[in-house]
Amino acid sequence: MMKVILAQPRGFCAGVDRAITIVEKALELHASPIYVRHEIVHNRRVVENLEAKGVEFVDEIEQIPDEAVAVFSAHGVSQKVEQDASERSLQSIDATCPLVSKVHKEGQRYAAQDYDIILIGHENHPEVEGTLGRISGPVFLVSTVEDVETLEVQNPEKVAYITQTTLSVDDTREIIEALRKRFPNIAGPDVKDICYATQNRQAAVRALAEQVELILVVGAKNSSNSNRLCEVASDSGVSSYLIEDPSTIDPEWLRGKEAVGITAGASTPEELVQDVIEALREHAELEVSTMDGIEENVHFPLPSSLHQATKRKANSTGKVA
Repeated sequence: MMKVILAQPRGFCAGVDRAITIVEKALELHASPIYVRHEIVHNRRVVENLEAKGVEFVDEIEQIPDEAVAVFSAHGVSQKVEQDASERSLQSIDATCPLVSKVHKEGQRYAAQDYDIILIGHENHPEVEGTLGRISGPVFLVSTVEDVETLEVQNPEKVAYITQTTLSVDDTREIIEALRKRFPNIAGPDVKDICYATQNRQAAVRALAEQVELILVVGAKNSSNSNRLCEVASDSGVSSYLIEDPSTIDPEWLRGKEAVGITAGASTPEELVQDVIEALREHAELEVSTMDGIEENVHFPLPSSLHQATKRKANSTGKVA
């Protein structure tokens, strides 16, 4: 008998749920295809399900026909992307996670006060690219404590920092401490301002690591928060593997294991977790349980334009929105 303990919370967060709902509502309101710039969230199963419904995913705005419906992914986009969409007369719908938008606003507020801004994040990540493109003035990207040591800002007495939302809480705390050591007057949010879902899932993995010998993190290879969950599990002293689907499970990982933990990144649908459980049943008889943990009840409203359009359509057809 193998014990399988599911992390709580795991999987979809409110920002991801909102982004997917936005795309589905757009499909209801407009004839397909509609277009999404980049993956709406970093998960292949989610993308494939939406493609089957009539969504086309593109890398750049230039690939979208003039006047078509375009959705911006949950990671956010730069001001230039938004401007390019406007110039093409695209019907743009912004699915940026409200917590990412909050980071944009924090950065813009500091920029308006002439701060040198430090963005803690990973280079080339879509969220980081979008944030960099939303802030005027100097923005310096740091990813490690070592980056802090070599950082040269324009005005060391007037520095502020902001963070990518999907980082490791522990790593970010170390970087913030290094920044405060170098720039004692630095302004910025506390580490607790990192996305609630990121914090909750990482805390759950730490608790899960005390109960199991192996942790499987279900998530995409390009999902920042899923990768961070795997790192947190490893740092807790437990073997951990990031798997995109059941086909990537190596039976050798399971050999001799009496208790296995499963968690999922914030962009991973629960159906994938259940698929993994079924795959494990092929190797052992299972006793499946869910650990005690935080019950998330966060909900973000849809963009007002989409909400109003949905109501107008409902009124015209006599259906309840």
